[in-house]
Amino acid sequence: MSDLPVVLIASYNERPNLERLVPALLSLPVRVQVLVVDDSSPDGSGAYVGEMARREPRVHLLSRAKKAGYGPAMVAGFGKALEMNADRMVTMDADFSHDPNDVPRLLEGLDRADIAIGSRYAGGVRVLNWAPHRLLLSMGANTYVRTVLGLDIQDCTSGFRAYRREALNDGVLEQCHSCGYAFLVELLHRCVKRKRSVCEVPITYTERREGDSKMSKRVMLEAALAPWRLKFGARNG
Repeated sequence: MSDLPVVLIASYNERPNLERLVPALLSLPVRVQVLVVDDSSPDGSGAYVGEMARREPRVHLLSRAKKAGYGPAMVAGFGKALEMNADRMVTMDADFSHDPNDVPRLLEGLDRADIAIGSRYAGGVRVLNWAPHRLLLSMGANTYVRTVLGLDIQDCTSGFRAYRREALNDGVLEQCHSCGYAFLVELLHRCVKRKRSVCEVPITYTERREGDSKMSKRVMLEAALAPWRLKFGARNG
C-alpha cells in the first residue's frame, strides 16, 4: 500500500474522537492509510487503534512510551510514514476541528505545490465556534509569524496540511526542535527556506467536539519565541 497517501494524526487521550475519525477517513472516496502516533494515552487510544490495525491493513499505530510533545510526535510520525514509502502525507487533528472530507482537496493541492495548507484565512475567515478573543489571537499570531519570518502565507499555524515526500525527505525534520505547536511554524519556515512551494486550500475550521485543549502556557510561550529563534538562525544546523 505504499502508493496510498498517509494521514498522520498525533493523539493523546482522543479515543472518543478516533473511534469516529478513523472510520471516516477509511470511507473517503480517495483511499488513504491512517497512521496514529499515540503517546501512551491513559484513555486507551492506543489499544483502540492497535485493535483496528489488526483488522484493517490501512490502519497503523506508532506507540510511544510517554507524552513528549506535539513536535516530537510529528517527527516520529513523519519518519514512520517515510519508512512506509508514502509519497504524500496529510497531517490533521484528531478532534474533528479539521473536516476529514477536506483531505481529498488537500491532496489535490499537491498537484500544484510541495505543501498544501488547509487555510482558515485565505480568501476570508472561516472559523466556527470560537470566541472573538480567540479568533483575534489566532489571526494576530499569524500576522506576527508572517511579519517576523517574511512568509507570504495567510495561515502559517494551521496543522491541517499535505506534504509531498520530497519536501520532508531532505533532512528538514532533523532540524526541527520545537516541542509544541511551534513545530508547525518551524517546519513550514524550514521548507520555504529550501524553496519548497506552498499553496493554501480554503477550509472551514470548527472548534473541537470532545476532549481538552493541549495548549498550555509553556506551549504558547514557545510559539511566541520560535519565530525570532528561526529568524536569527538558532539551531539552523
